[in-house]
Amino acid sequence: MLKIYLRLWQVNWSEQWQYRANLLMYLLYWLVSPIVYLIVWITIANSQGSVNGLTANDFVTYYLVLLIVDQLTSDITIHILAYKIQDGTLSGDLLKPIHPILTNTLVNNLAFKALTLMALIPIWILLSLFFRPDFSAVSWSSLLLAVPAVIFGFLISFLLNATITCLAFWTTRVYSISEFYYALVVLFSGQFVRLELMPPLIQQLSQYLPFQLFLYFPIKLILGELPPQLIMRSFIMDVIWLIVAFLLFNWVWREGVKRFSAVGA
Repeated sequence: MLKIYLRLWQVNWSEQWQYRANLLMYLLYWLVSPIVYLIVWITIANSQGSVNGLTANDFVTYYLVLLIVDQLTSDITIHILAYKIQDGTLSGDLLKPIHPILTNTLVNNLAFKALTLMALIPIWILLSLFFRPDFSAVSWSSLLLAVPAVIFGFLISFLLNATITCLAFWTTRVYSISEFYYALVVLFSGQFVRLELMPPLIQQLSQYLPFQLFLYFPIKLILGELPPQLIMRSFIMDVIWLIVAFLLFNWVWREGVKRFSAVGA
């Protein structure tokens, strides 16, 4: 099985290099919103001294870390898989003795992630030189703890997005559903604004939803802003949501393939 993944990596890595312009467009798409949020919040913090006790540096460090974590935990499954289901070309993948999503689609995501991260790092360094963040609160222990948190965040995000993409077996409007799902992610993950600045109801809901596990939890973990009991609770939620996401994906995939038709493909 390892040889299969290595071969898929070689193929997808080579394929990603063929679409460099597309890569740059995706990268710009990921960069624009966080940078806009960053500029808005540091402007407010500088004008008022702080926002609910958060200084300009708190916003700078948060959004700069967010740029990296968002890149590591987000995925492009819907752009890889949805059209294959809708135009019938998935039939070729179904003939192969491997799961088309848990192998090729997963590795495609990882190859895309590795390439965009290579392009993001120089930009991130320039932003750091410009905003001059103080990362003194970041420690090696917090960085090491963040590694499994990021992996959990990506896997949960991948499985949930794969589940939504598989709704294309039933409807051709899966991109609209995906946009609604993305709006929920932005609201509850801490991407739009740090969750401690959101209304109490949003904060309470986010504790039980998976979205804050994508960004907010790993970011706060890296910045050393979480007490041990909350770290343990969040990792328990990681395990729970990973199991739920896998079971949900497996059920939707199994039922969707039963309905799949590739007439004329």
